[in-house]
Amino acid sequence: MSDTVTRLAETKAAIARAARDFEREPASVTLIAVSKTMPADAILPALEAGQRVFGENYVQEAKAKWPVLKVRFPDVELHMIGPLQSNKAKEAVELFDAIHSLDRESLAKELAREIGRTGKAPRLFVQVNTGDEPQKGGVSPSEIDAFLELCRMHHGLVIEGLMCIPPAEDPPSPHFALLAKIAARHGLRGLSMGMSADYEAAIQLGATHVRVGSAIFGARG
Repeated sequence: MSDTVTRLAETKAAIARAARDFEREPASVTLIAVSKTMPADAILPALEAGQRVFGENYVQEAKAKWPVLKVRFPDVELHMIGPLQSNKAKEAVELFDAIHSLDRESLAKELAREIGRTGKAPRLFVQVNTGDEPQKGGVSPSEIDAFLELCRMHHGLVIEGLMCIPPAEDPPSPHFALLAKIAARHGLRGLSMGMSADYEAAIQLGATHVRVGSAIFGARG
């Protein structure tokens, strides 16, 4: 457990250092501790050490462990960072404070319906498939302008920013730069990009949210 606390502190220090290196305020970068697949007792040390922003990949997994943890730590912010099925939109709006994987109209429609019904509005990030990988979720860069207009004008959604996961075999920086360029074109301030292996490069290119799991919690089995 102490290993998690040590790694968390080291990660926060590295994020602050990278931000200062690139003449940014450390507070401008939010660390999302990716707790997917981690049981509640493995997350607890990070919570007790003061970490309050966490990322999960699956609605059902998050639903199974976070409501109990939130009773003890009510100021936790929970971010959905994995693919989201349209039929899980209702539960996602209820459970998450932010959703990073909006990537198709059917999901936009369901999120808009739930937000309108409940009045609860998670912060929304559109996932961009910067590498146009057929096996990966996300909107193609060639279609992102039209998709953002659809989300905003047709469905009335407030979009905070963009998210990407660069292809594993590519240098990440060109993908981060592309995401930043698209965001700037649309007046979007949020950039969810960078994971354990490349978050410093993401910070250099303007990341506002970095998603770090294994560097904090260790390798997943």
